[in-house]
Amino acid sequence: MHTITSADGTKIAYDKTGRGPALILVAGAFSYRRFPAQVELARLLSEHFTVYNYDRRGRGDSGDAQPYAVSREIEDLEALIAEAGGSAYVWGLSSGAVLALQAAVHGANIAKLALHEPPFVVDPADRRSPPDFVSAVRELIAANRRAEAIKYFMVKGMGAPSFVVGMMRMMPGVWRNLMAVAHTLPYDAALLEGYSDGKPLPAASWRGVSMPALVLEGPESPAGLRRSAQALAAALPHANLRSRKGLGHTKKLNAPLIAEELKAFFATPS
Repeated sequence: MHTITSADGTKIAYDKTGRGPALILVAGAFSYRRFPAQVELARLLSEHFTVYNYDRRGRGDSGDAQPYAVSREIEDLEALIAEAGGSAYVWGLSSGAVLALQAAVHGANIAKLALHEPPFVVDPADRRSPPDFVSAVRELIAANRRAEAIKYFMVKGMGAPSFVVGMMRMMPGVWRNLMAVAHTLPYDAALLEGYSDGKPLPAASWRGVSMPALVLEGPESPAGLRRSAQALAAALPHANLRSRKGLGHTKKLNAPLIAEELKAFFATPS
């Protein structure tokens, strides 16, 4: 394990493996660097890249600081890019894709950007989170009602059936891991604030994202997630959409398939 210090003094933990161009993995909600599929993905990619697999703030071995701000998470990623030599490829999953995109807007030196099913809501017909979703998640965590926050986030935010949460509670290892990062759910909710209203994406805000980008989605994913990926690929100036069965993240991540797609994208000359 290695650590860097972000701009606000927070320690960010990461693992570094492999050789080659720097590639940073940005996890989504509930994930952290030792999540099994994340570890497998890092291992597969390390055959071709120097992989930086890190704990987002508040997770795993990374520190935290209050109050939370999306800008602090952007600074964490920028600090990791600096540690990697000043430029890096970046892959982000779900809310991690939103974080990576926001960092690119902020001017982070990202050579190529892979965005994997960001959970925007771009069609008014798609299921949307409640209007007070962000504040409700914050209040549950502030009251230390972690189990309720997990259920609320999964059901109201992700659209999972309630029985799925009940099944997870019956798997001690899975539930323990969810509880360990539940306090960071308000961070993921904040990243999506303003992008879950069923409105078209603000393309004008992302015209400065000039690096080559790849948007990944799986046909097995819910229609709303697929529409989000398609809309994002259309909004970014230099993006391609890749749709392939097995890339959806509704179940366990298919690390070999994701690694295959990322190797092809990052290894292709710009």
